[in-house]
This record gives sequence, C-alpha cells and structure tokens, in this order.
Amino acid sequence: MSTKKPPIELPGATAPSRRLPITPESLRPSLARPVGSFPLFAPSWPGSVSKPPPHRHLGTDYDTAWARRYPARLARVVVTELITRPTLAALARPHVAGLDRIAHLDGPVVFAANHASHLDTPLLLSVLPERWRHHTVVAAGADYFFDTRLKAAAFAFTIAAIPIERQRVSRDSANRAASLLASGWSLLIYPEGGRSQDGWGQTHRAGAAWLAERTGRPVVPIHLEGTGKILPRGSSRLRPGTTHVSFGRPLAPEGDARALAERIESVVAALSDERTTDWWTATRRAATRTTPALTGPDAGAWRRTWALGGTGHGGATGPRWPG
Repeated sequence: MSTKKPPIELPGATAPSRRLPITPESLRPSLARPVGSFPLFAPSWPGSVSKPPPHRHLGTDYDTAWARRYPARLARVVVTELITRPTLAALARPHVAGLDRIAHLDGPVVFAANHASHLDTPLLLSVLPERWRHHTVVAAGADYFFDTRLKAAAFAFTIAAIPIERQRVSRDSANRAASLLASGWSLLIYPEGGRSQDGWGQTHRAGAAWLAERTGRPVVPIHLEGTGKILPRGSSRLRPGTTHVSFGRPLAPEGDARALAERIESVVAALSDERTTDWWTATRRAATRTTPALTGPDAGAWRRTWALGGTGHGGATGPRWPG
C-alpha cells in the first residue's frame, strides 16, 4: 500500500484559502430575504434615533424659476388681461393718480406700497403701466403663501410671487430678490411686512430700501385706499367698492437703507394725506414734517377705530386722524 507524500512547502509560502462550495442550501438564506428590504429599498430607520424633518422644498426653498419662463409668462399675460383686469375694473373701480410721476422711468424699479388686503397685489398689477405689468415679481411671505405645494404653485403662477422670509433675516431671500432686480425684473414689496391689523398702517421695515441700495434701482412709493373695505382681513366675502391708487415720485438710493426706509414711509403717508385733503395741504405738511402718521393715533382700539371714520385708512369721509 502506497502512501501519499505531503506537498513540499517553499519558504515564505502561504497555504491557499479554502473556498466554500456554492450550493442551493448556502443560497437559501439570501433567497428567503423578504421583498422590499435593503439594498433594493431604503434601509429601516433605527427606532432609538429621531428622524430629521423631511425636506419638502417649500417656503423659501421653493423654486419659482419655472413661473418666469416663457410658457408660464404667456399664460399669465392671458389670465391678467382677459380675467384679472376686467374683473377688478368692475369690482374695485380703481382710480389711478400719479402715473405722470413715473413716466420718465425706464428699467426695473422697486414698488413699495401699504398693505391692507389680499386684493392689493392683483389690483396693483392690473393698473401698472404695461412696461412693468408683465415683468414684475411680488415678494410674498414664505410662511403663508409657500407653505403647501398647491398654494406655492398657484401664487407663483398667478402673480409671479417669490418667497420672502418675514420672521427673520434671510440672506437667501434677499439675494434672490436682488438678483431678479439686477436681471431686469421689477419688484413689488410691502415694507410693512404684512396686512394691516386694524385698518391703520404699520411701521416700515428696511427690506425695500435695502434692496434699492444694493441694486441701485429707484423706489416708487404707492398708497392704496379702499381695498380693505372690499376684502377685509380675515374675510372671504367680496364687497364691491371704489379704490384709489396713488403713485409717488421715485426715490433714489442714498447710501443709507434706514434713512431711505423712513423716506418711503413718509412719502406713502403724504400720498394718503393728499387723498384726504389736497395737494397743497399735503405738500405743506410734508415740508414741515407734520404729515399724519400711517400708524394712526397712539390710543385704545375704540379710539383708533373711531379715527378711521368707518372707511378704512385714508378714507375720504368721516373723521380723519389727527382731525
């Protein structure tokens, strides 16, 4: 009986690794893996670890670029000219003054207006001169107009809205608005930051002034009157009435955003005073800095309501602050 000699091992050699045979039995555990598990699908999240909030691409992260492309712009022109303008002409009967003050302007501008109603934006867009009407974006609160996909898409399309952070300073929001101004789009913004709470105006923030200073574009102050009666805050019922839109003289950037913000607020107040009194009285008060403030009397709610005279801020009848 012959014996098999062991293989000769060379110095420094390593023994070959033993390969396990691949059999149906060895594959059975992997074949039994349930459908829908990793790596075909996302792995399960450990129960002991809290999940981060999902990124919904809403709010200030909502991309509105599609609403400024040609197909959306063309559709918006049709809606504005055939639906929005005729409807508001019948519902709000706008009286427009001061267009001669901005007739010499060319290129993008910052439109800064007081804010009392959701009707303000479509009304303003319907009465803007044609060279700006279809090339103006609207700064809209990201927390209100861009909190759901349906609302975000609707407002981005109908009024070319862009999301602006109102609760805190947001560099992304400011950069977005500034880049649009620099690329030729005009901007409609409400320096008060939101609609009036009681019919009186609110102190202006510096957003409009800061954008004007950064881009070098002029600011056109605007005073709106009557929209708060047609569509009051907190109401969904429309009450037909008459509105007045007054355009002020453009304000050039002067190197100080805070000072420019104060000038914008004072001009809007003077436009309101001009509507209530006359051009000479309003001009004289503005020169002596005695123009009635947009914010109304520093008094109780009943006194502020009485001072409005039942017509809303800047009403043409009834008592008017300061009397």
